[in-house]
Amino acid sequence: MSTHRFPEGFLWGGATAANQLEGAYKEGGKGLSIFDMVTFVPKEARTAEIEMDVKSEAELERLLAADDGANFPKRRGIDFYHRYEEDIALFAEMGFKTFRMSISWPRIFPNGDELEPNEEGLAFYDRVFDELLKYGIEPLVTLSHYELPLTLVKKYNGWADRRLVDLFVHYAETVFTRYKDKVKYWLTFNEINVSTMSPYIGSGILVDRVENVEATVYQALHHQFVASARAVRACHEIIPNSQIGCMLARMEVYPETSNPDDVLAALEEDQKNLFFTDVQARGYYPSFMLSYFDKHDISIEMLPGDEEILSQHTVDFISFSYYMSMVASGAPEKAKQKGNFFSGIKNPYLEASDWGWQIDPKGLRITLKKMYDRYQMPLFIVENGLGAYDVVEADGTINDDYRIEYLRAHIEQMGQAIEEGVDLIGYTSWGCIDLISASTSEMSKRYGFIYVDQDDYGNGTLERKKKKSFDWYKQVITSNGEQL
Repeated sequence: MSTHRFPEGFLWGGATAANQLEGAYKEGGKGLSIFDMVTFVPKEARTAEIEMDVKSEAELERLLAADDGANFPKRRGIDFYHRYEEDIALFAEMGFKTFRMSISWPRIFPNGDELEPNEEGLAFYDRVFDELLKYGIEPLVTLSHYELPLTLVKKYNGWADRRLVDLFVHYAETVFTRYKDKVKYWLTFNEINVSTMSPYIGSGILVDRVENVEATVYQALHHQFVASARAVRACHEIIPNSQIGCMLARMEVYPETSNPDDVLAALEEDQKNLFFTDVQARGYYPSFMLSYFDKHDISIEMLPGDEEILSQHTVDFISFSYYMSMVASGAPEKAKQKGNFFSGIKNPYLEASDWGWQIDPKGLRITLKKMYDRYQMPLFIVENGLGAYDVVEADGTINDDYRIEYLRAHIEQMGQAIEEGVDLIGYTSWGCIDLISASTSEMSKRYGFIYVDQDDYGNGTLERKKKKSFDWYKQVITSNGEQL
């Protein structure tokens, strides 16, 4: 099957995050991160949609005191720290043009507020970048992917404190300077809007320390916007040929019916989602959000110069994750369809994944067209994929046709969006090698083209095996999206 024409130099690849991949949480001088404190909760024991929040000082202290027998999956990852050469060789075999990864802030500054960086941490990423460049793979590096140093939570309550802006900029300038000859593509904050769903993971906020959670979250986000804009400025100054983008968890929202109340509800959900890219790409707070703040008695404290920084240092491109679409209703009593990271009304026209995420390839095309119309700026899909249970057959094969079908359908819609005028510069499928799930800390929720022999409790050999999708994706890249 052939698809539509992808541009020459299109950046095909895969995406990961340090906290779900590296392991070695005590090695190389690394400090603890916020995700190092998240424990595994079996599916049958889950009571909340997001099982990754730490909400109080007491809970954090309890987790810090937990013995090593407790199940903290993100501390072990899949041992990329020691196996990166083997893993990158497999990415190269698939033909990756780019590899999206993150730098763990506490590997560079273990407590987040030191003056001098940790050389062992810097040297580790030097080795990883050198290995990627050996194969001609461009690193695409996220500065902050749920890896805030834990000390900054305890000392400052995370991004609620303005002082984190300077600390983040110091970290960003350190890695820009160190890797200026190795890394051209950067992202500031991963899924910056997640703070509104998970204050701890998105902003390092312990909600028991604040009176008005929503107001605190939006103040923390303002600090991140300023930090992001200052990082954009620093990146352009230190690495003149660089490209630096923002990153959004994109929620395409449909009205449940043609009832104007539902249409209005969907529009407002869409606006609240795109607010984050509005600030980072357009350089100012949109009027609908200022109205929302006014109605909800939220006052954003801005320092002199903040508005100028936001307007003068906008991003070069917009990147986003896309896994599913949502449905909105104007009726507040509507029941919500339970998911893990996100909740919404069930869409009767769509099938759902094993985790209840509604599969909607055409929604990706809708999102691409809508976002390009809004911003007229290059777009980059940096997360998309299917979390599923994989079975290793008796002969050792892993026949993940369901994953191939999911990805094929989404890539087909990407091609159509490009034909229809969208400037799309790349695609990195999420979890190109099996890793620890962000939202549930499961290993059994697998996304990869490469199987990793490890279960939810850390048992297994960590052996890497190619799935059926490995050779399929290799063909997609070789043909530049012509052969699906």
